[in-house]
Amino acid sequence: MNKVIRPIARIKTDFPDKFGVPRQSGLAPELRGEIVFEPEYRRIEAVRGLEGFSHVWLVWGFSLTDNEQFRPTVRPPRLGGNERVGVFATRSPYRPNGLGLSSVRLISIDYGRRGAPVLIVGGADLADGTPIYDIKPYLPAFDSHPDANGSFSDEYAGYSLKVNDERRALSAIPEEKRAALYGVLSSDPRPSYQIDPERIYGMRYAGYEIKFRVADGILYVLSAKADGQISNETSSSRSQ
Repeated sequence: MNKVIRPIARIKTDFPDKFGVPRQSGLAPELRGEIVFEPEYRRIEAVRGLEGFSHVWLVWGFSLTDNEQFRPTVRPPRLGGNERVGVFATRSPYRPNGLGLSSVRLISIDYGRRGAPVLIVGGADLADGTPIYDIKPYLPAFDSHPDANGSFSDEYAGYSLKVNDERRALSAIPEEKRAALYGVLSSDPRPSYQIDPERIYGMRYAGYEIKFRVADGILYVLSAKADGQISNETSSSRSQ
């Protein structure tokens, strides 16, 4: 019997777009997210006992990805975007059912919002507004496998860029958001098959647009402007 699944919650994060969202949960542990339950699930008893766990699993949907017809193979970015492997051997968003799975740190449960619990989590790899379909506790005795083999992904474990902000552009970012942004940038938000050192990238984060380029393993921050500032500059340029 098929059952239609519906979101039980949505997450609030600092990423309005797909670009810039970490490829995996935990890559930028300083990132904060708020899981806000849908009205019918805003029940304190539904999260009773959850505060005893340090991490939770999130089952969520790729809401910003247009899932086309089923394709048995995909091109993982970490393989340069040129080599095809089976879709079930990857975490590609282009899946038959468009479901994602993330392990995140449960920082706290906020009960102060009219009695409705809100989960504060760290290290989430989700865009703002992503639907959450289920939440399950992470069980280290059973869910952790230190001797596991990660196949081609092991080659990129620990990969990072050096972030160069000699222009001090990131000083415009609120201090409480800055450490997380450094983590996101150092994990290299670019598609892995784009290696043009002169290409300028732009990503939106916490109400700012960050522009940068990457060359020889160094990410150079070029600017960080608030969304309102960008809109004003655009309107000014059009009026001239």
